[in-house]
Amino acid sequence: MKDLLQYITENIVDDKDAITITELESENGKTLQLKVAEGETGRMIGRGGRTAKEIRTLIRTANKSGDKVMIDFVD
Repeated sequence: MKDLLQYITENIVDDKDAITITELESENGKTLQLKVAEGETGRMIGRGGRTAKEIRTLIRTANKSGDKVMIDFVD
């Protein structure tokens, strides 16, 4: 999942070197914390949260393990 999120993010933002993805495990599943360059968080979230929703949908669809995967956009 982390690789897919990295690929999607690289194709949206301008500063590819500033992408940081941290994977956290918990009882409820995995959480992927995504941090991008300052000013590009809005681009990742999109107008009305549409881009973030579609990214979450892609990750959920590609998830073969059945574990819950959450994505947090960190400033």
